[in-house]
Amino acid sequence: MENFRLKVFRTVAEQLNFRKASEMLHLSQPAVSQQVHALEVELGAALFDRSGGRVQLTDAGAVLLRYARRAARLAAEAQKAIERMQGSTGGELRLGASTTPAQYILPRMLGAFRKQHPHTAISVISGNTAKIVTALLNDEIMLGIIEGPAASRAVHKQLFLKEKLVLIVPKKHPWARTGSIPLDALAGASLLLRERGSGSRRVVELALKRAGLKLNHVHVTMDLDSTEAIVAGVEAGLGAGFVPERAIAKELRLGTLATVRIEGLEVQRDLNFIRRAGPGLEGAAAAFEQFALREAQALRGR
Repeated sequence: MENFRLKVFRTVAEQLNFRKASEMLHLSQPAVSQQVHALEVELGAALFDRSGGRVQLTDAGAVLLRYARRAARLAAEAQKAIERMQGSTGGELRLGASTTPAQYILPRMLGAFRKQHPHTAISVISGNTAKIVTALLNDEIMLGIIEGPAASRAVHKQLFLKEKLVLIVPKKHPWARTGSIPLDALAGASLLLRERGSGSRRVVELALKRAGLKLNHVHVTMDLDSTEAIVAGVEAGLGAGFVPERAIAKELRLGTLATVRIEGLEVQRDLNFIRRAGPGLEGAAAAFEQFALREAQALRGR
């Protein structure tokens, strides 16, 4: 929406270099010079002093730059206001998500969101909770979904979904036949857990501690960096593992794994939306947050 000549002038004025401005604008240098000259003719004033081998703003150019910047801000605000009014969310949406929501929740939600907002350019990064919080604080993403808490005052958190974690064993494991074990049986078991820094691991450790099982009594034989790695390790007979219930639907259907109830222990975690603390989101990020929260409410209802 910004006036084209003013945009060309503003770019040259901010760079004080016609060649750099032409590269930024994807125009030839003569075309940039022509637009600036036309603006000078229209205003009846020189905007740049090109003597002495350097490009400098004249007094008139400095005044115009202040107004050009203001006009650019107003044009951007006007476009956002019209998009909000019309429900349009064209633009960029940068998301981050912990492993489980990135693989088992986001794809379906993003598919439905894209049908409503086809002009939004979406990118997603995944990793453990610590990685997603860091990406948010570094402005690499606009919105994140993490497992558990975000240990930073600079992050605003909102509950998205509650998710159950279950203990899985190979189908032929003795626990698979009993279907239930006492809590102290875990002390002698080989456990596969997510790596340190993962929200999943933190939730499991807290649940065991609250249930009365000391963490130094638990034998963790392997730290793994994904739910899929834990599932594959359990199927290979390397031990038992805690995974999100929604992540093993196929394995339960195929009969390669079994879940085991632990007496006196329930492991549940919160999946939370995170964004920077302060003013609310705008544009595509705000639209997706509202859309996803409605979808999450429907999932909880089902």
